[in-house]
Amino acid sequence: MVEFLADTSTSTEAIAIVGMSCRLPHAENPAQLWQLLRDGRSAIGAPPAGRPELLSRPGGYLEDVSGFDAGFFGVSPREASSMDPQQRLMLELAWEALEDARILPSDLADSRTGVFVGVIADDYAALTRQHGVEAITRHTLTGLNRGVVANRISYTLGLHGPSAAVDTGQSSSLVAVHLAVESLRRGESAMAIAGGVNLNLVPDSTVGAERFGALSPDGLSFTFDARANGYVRGEGGAFVVLKPLHAAMADGDPVYCVLHGSAMNNDGTTEGLTVPGPAGQQDVLRQAYERAKVSAEQVQYVELHGTGTKVGDPVEASALGAVLGDGRADGAELRVGSVKTNVGHLEGAAGIVGLLKTALCIRHRELVPSLNFETPNPDIPFDEWKLAVQRGLGAWPRPDEPLYAGVSSFGMGGTNCHVVLSDRRTESAAEEELPGAESGPGAVPWVVSGKSAEAVAGQAERLVSFLEERPQLDVAAVGRSLAVSRARFDHRAVVVGETREELLAGVRALAEGMPAAGVVSGRAVPGGAGKTVFVFPGQGSQWQGMALELFDSCPVFAAR
Repeated sequence: MVEFLADTSTSTEAIAIVGMSCRLPHAENPAQLWQLLRDGRSAIGAPPAGRPELLSRPGGYLEDVSGFDAGFFGVSPREASSMDPQQRLMLELAWEALEDARILPSDLADSRTGVFVGVIADDYAALTRQHGVEAITRHTLTGLNRGVVANRISYTLGLHGPSAAVDTGQSSSLVAVHLAVESLRRGESAMAIAGGVNLNLVPDSTVGAERFGALSPDGLSFTFDARANGYVRGEGGAFVVLKPLHAAMADGDPVYCVLHGSAMNNDGTTEGLTVPGPAGQQDVLRQAYERAKVSAEQVQYVELHGTGTKVGDPVEASALGAVLGDGRADGAELRVGSVKTNVGHLEGAAGIVGLLKTALCIRHRELVPSLNFETPNPDIPFDEWKLAVQRGLGAWPRPDEPLYAGVSSFGMGGTNCHVVLSDRRTESAAEEELPGAESGPGAVPWVVSGKSAEAVAGQAERLVSFLEERPQLDVAAVGRSLAVSRARFDHRAVVVGETREELLAGVRALAEGMPAAGVVSGRAVPGGAGKTVFVFPGQGSQWQGMALELFDSCPVFAAR
């Protein structure tokens, strides 16, 4: 007789987004992305100097795609030059996403952490081939293989979970998130890093999109607008760090938002290979919300695939109207928008950017404007389908209710994906935010480290920018985070001060390489061996009440 194990699947378990990172046009990190979105700014512009002209087309471009600290990741300069910049960028973003989640990358060695990356572009491979067989080296095979975009992260960090590059066309990065969520729910992964990347490095790929008829001749995406005539290309990359919600709560992780359900399918046979199908899009929406156990009227916002094309926009709108618009009360229209109007269409990385935007809207409890919307598309009956484009910065329609939102991403070959998010409080009304540290009187240390003295200065410079944007942060909480949630490297510095102003002055001096009171820099001795610093022989001056001030001001000292 064959005995089957009991089903231990957690297929409906909520998944928390506990960290994120991005490198996008005019946005080097999630904080800058949020400011760009909140301000309603467009990052579309001319190609930066030094790039191929790319037909001089406007787009969402990164200023620098060549910079990479190879030594930090143990990569030789020769190998780094053969690596697709998409590999290099995603290595950096994986590290930054883990730091944002307050997870030491070294703590993940030998863990079942999965890596899922949406990547469809191979511009660097095309660029390499232009130089003939002489450009092929022993590192070319791994440097240009798209699967290695994910595999190199697993190798560098010593991760034993699934490691996969995903290509479903323009839906790739959101499908990567869907696959990561399913892996977590099956117990295959204990944690996952999921995202996508897209870099536009040669004119060929832009020529292909133009001749296909996908690009807007105006160089803007007019999502759901009467002027919709194609999209504008964008580039960059982003990651989210995912954990089962119960594990995130147990570990005290920061939670941006909660992912309740997701689904993917394909349109099957339509009027053409690249013509979207209303039935397929309706089906993926229904599946996602059924799995999330969320009703249509609960959904307040959907981040559209929203390319701004004549065919695609009305089909997407009709699916939303059929699934989420039907039965909505008057005045309770579903708000919609598209981040493509800000940064362009990142193609294989488009879905993850929409996910980041929505997660930030949930985290900050604000909806941001979708740009370039003036005259409603006449092929979209907004009132009938109960849809409304989010045109300005504002509160959620029903801020006192759970903030449920969806994110859509569709591939040109018909592979659709949709995920359902919410704020964390929907899990339990009794949940409370973990208390932050409070600084008392006395000195506070801020620790910075790097693999070189220059890296320490760079970290200090970024720390200054971070703190200047967040004047409300408690100095002791910052000190604790720097001490326990950042990797420790040989080159180190500590800034000591009693006030925010003193500490910031010290960090600025460190960034500028200038000496300052309260700043000590040095290099740790490899292996931990070193000279004795202090010896306490048990003799000398003692007095009644010695260290009483420290007992009163330092809870750690008092507890010990």
